[in-house]
Amino acid sequence: MQPMNAMLEPGMLVRHPGQPDWGLGQVQSVIGARITVNFRDAGKVVIDGTRVELMPVYES
Repeated sequence: MQPMNAMLEPGMLVRHPGQPDWGLGQVQSVIGARITVNFRDAGKVVIDGTRVELMPVYES
């Protein structure tokens, strides 16, 4: 798994660096390297955490 993905937990907000048009996503589950994210503009997507490093978003 990519380094940043190892810290992801359900409920966290993320962006997919290769798909900025998907918008903000919320992590639904992390099972091994499979990360399920519900993106605002793309719906539910299962990400292979060994291939894509999602970028956490910290909003106040």
